[in-house]
Amino acid sequence: MRMIAAVLALLLVAARPPATVDDLGWLAGDWASEAGGRWTEESWTAPRGGVMLGVSRSGRGEVLRDYEFIRIAADDDGAISYIAMPQGGAPVTFALVRYDGTSATFENPAHDYPQRIAYVREGDTLTATIAAIDGAKARTWAYRRR
Repeated sequence: MRMIAAVLALLLVAARPPATVDDLGWLAGDWASEAGGRWTEESWTAPRGGVMLGVSRSGRGEVLRDYEFIRIAADDDGAISYIAMPQGGAPVTFALVRYDGTSATFENPAHDYPQRIAYVREGDTLTATIAAIDGAKARTWAYRRR
């Protein structure tokens, strides 16, 4: 009986249609985190034209420490990717590996760090976590909707 349930579960997962950028629309909005004089802001546009555009910046007090341009888009084969340009540099691509109505995980095992980027939304809270592919060196930000 367990074997039948496992096979049915696999069939249901396999039957799931591929993700679209629209499936990640729950990420859209302006998000902010502040603690101990440090701040981080992340903003995402709603999906349109098969793309979501994002920007992130962080600092301490009035000093900007880091910024990043981001986009979520489908490639020619329809696979969804998170493309980051930290400090405006060369793009780094992370493939969407898991998603549902309120979470998404992107991975690039060949990148130095991070190799995994995950978002989880619960109401007006967005949690972002970066880590190595095995979950080591995890750093997490809890954002509130602005």
